[in-house]
Amino acid sequence: MSDESANRIRVLFVCVENSNRSQMAQAFAQIHGGDWVEAYSAGSRPSGKVNPKAVAAMAELGYDLTQHTSKSLQDVPQSGYAATVTMGCGDACPFIAAERRVDWQIPDPREMGPDEFRGVRDLVSQKVRELLVDLGMDVGVR
Repeated sequence: MSDESANRIRVLFVCVENSNRSQMAQAFAQIHGGDWVEAYSAGSRPSGKVNPKAVAAMAELGYDLTQHTSKSLQDVPQSGYAATVTMGCGDACPFIAAERRVDWQIPDPREMGPDEFRGVRDLVSQKVRELLVDLGMDVGVR
């Protein structure tokens, strides 16, 4: 592991399908944390695709979510996280080793219209910024 990667904060975002909330959280961790964050997302029962609504919502902010894929928890590292964040998946989210475990009760936007979806997207962005600050990062204005 290089010195640069050793200084990165590793975070994991988990929801059921890994198609909306956790994908956007991973993207916002990369946006707000830049090279200082190593972000992952996964699902307890991945859908196999990223929701086109999530792709469109992130494209409005200039982020290309088409580069992401829906992954299972077995597809991401199993340890070494500063934080693991679950998003309303309750018992469907198995334990992943992390220094900090957080559960965000964020509604699944899958069936929401565009305005409500944007509201969830913006809430995810805010929560990710708060998490990174809690983990000791200066996220500034990015």
